[in-house]
Amino acid sequence: MMADEEGRAEPEPCAPPLEADAEAAGDSELEFGIPLESNGYLLYRDRKEWADIEPVPQDDGPNPVVQIIYSEKFKDVYDYFRAVLQRDERSERAFKLTGDAIELNAANYTVWHFRRVLLQSLKKDLYEELNYITAIIEDQPKNYQVWHHRRVLVEWLKDSSRELEFIADILNQDAKNYHAWQHRQWVIQEFKLWDDELEYVEQLLKEDVRNNSVWNQRYFVISNTTGYDDPAVLEREVQYTLEMIKMVPHNESAWNYLKGILQDRGLSKYPGLLEQLLDLQPSHSSPYLIAFLVDIYEDKLDNQCENKEETLNKALELCEILAKEKDIIRKEYWKYIGRSLKSKHSPNVEQNVPTEIEEQ
Repeated sequence: MMADEEGRAEPEPCAPPLEADAEAAGDSELEFGIPLESNGYLLYRDRKEWADIEPVPQDDGPNPVVQIIYSEKFKDVYDYFRAVLQRDERSERAFKLTGDAIELNAANYTVWHFRRVLLQSLKKDLYEELNYITAIIEDQPKNYQVWHHRRVLVEWLKDSSRELEFIADILNQDAKNYHAWQHRQWVIQEFKLWDDELEYVEQLLKEDVRNNSVWNQRYFVISNTTGYDDPAVLEREVQYTLEMIKMVPHNESAWNYLKGILQDRGLSKYPGLLEQLLDLQPSHSSPYLIAFLVDIYEDKLDNQCENKEETLNKALELCEILAKEKDIIRKEYWKYIGRSLKSKHSPNVEQNVPTEIEEQ
């Protein structure tokens, strides 16, 4: 090292600071004739080891309507990627090129596909690739292509040991990440990892009972394990959901789950459900509770219940409450539901005096 007049150390002449010089020069050539980008990156067209490749420019047609202005680096990388793809070159340099292409656009499906071809052809370490894709997903967790790439790697490795913990880390960042939930469902189903999933779901619901993705996962797990045909399982789920509803009455996710597990069995046929909801109404009223009651009464009417006129009147009264007080933004919908119920189930619909809900 040498010192300047103020005593600061400077690099030796034989080792010029490439990055510093390049930054000062922008995209201009260095003194020894090698063009570099401002961060010291050497374009592929200027690399001696790529001299044998003729880059293939992107073909936007003779009259592109809205032509994208790519950076010089982007054009360079993808021109050379198209060239190696066209030649189907299975080489280490082509593999490294896919890494540069992914860094510029991790959503390019073709690059990921060719990278997988190279992984197999070059017999690359798949666990090293798994670490690579882990870092990218952590940076871009809502990218379809990166999750698909991870799934293929796990399939090839036949090893799911890292997956549930990794997905849980991603869900800690965003508990409603669709891609993470989709991957989790595939892993659980593919490798039969059902045992502790319901416990995991319950923990997430304790953290956020409104998370519709977790309610969906609960339905997925039970549907693929015990099912809902066992009366004990169904009763457990009904009571669990009602407890969650008591905590947050205006939580639509829980109401959707309750309706989802009962509607094929008949909402009005489940023992004691109507009575439990009526008991909740004074202290835990919400648009969702009242709408559920309308659904129960409609189901009773469809099944030719006794006291049909009384049941219809209860349903119409609730539709009016929803339209005028509890769900005003959808008042036209509830007016329509009221008219439909009346038209379908009133024996003297033509003689009936219009209700207040119809007149307004």
